[in-house]
Amino acid sequence: MNTQQNERIIYTHSLTLPRLGSLTLYSDGVHLIGLAMPTQKYETIGAAQYIPKTLPIFEETEAWLHAYEEGNDPGPVPPLQPEGTDFRKRVWHALLTIPYGRLTTYGDLATVVYGNKCGGLSARAIGGAVGHNPIPIIIPCHRVIGHDGSLTGYTGGLDIKIRLLNLEHLTVTDNHVISPPLISTASSKAET
Repeated sequence: MNTQQNERIIYTHSLTLPRLGSLTLYSDGVHLIGLAMPTQKYETIGAAQYIPKTLPIFEETEAWLHAYEEGNDPGPVPPLQPEGTDFRKRVWHALLTIPYGRLTTYGDLATVVYGNKCGGLSARAIGGAVGHNPIPIIIPCHRVIGHDGSLTGYTGGLDIKIRLLNLEHLTVTDNHVISPPLISTASSKAET
């Protein structure tokens, strides 16, 4: 196998789950660095040489996804190493603090990341970072909704977001979560 000396190598593993469909996992060999769905809006991993390989991180992630798909809280996430700007990493870290089966709003998430200095523009910036999450499902961007309970959007499409929320025993009607168990993430602080 010929590779250029500086070409990045990313390991891949593809799987198909009954409720979640086809997924592709990406790893640096130790950490999960990406999870892709066929309906995803944005490419999460850049140029590299992709090599299918069986790795412990893929086995751990697949077990986590199976538990999740069965409607159970799968517990701690596998080792993650999402790639992005420092700002996006702060947002993704804050997403990891949203408990299974609970929701928060873009505004509350902005307060976690920006502190009390957040405003409408900050909430939009949060939305951009949430939408470019390279490890959806596991970094739970689907748990962020509009202030009025509306779903607003999801990188994999609203039908996938609804499916994920239903797996967490939340009821969605007309693209709104019914009686959402909202948490205020504003009392938490995202690590810098």
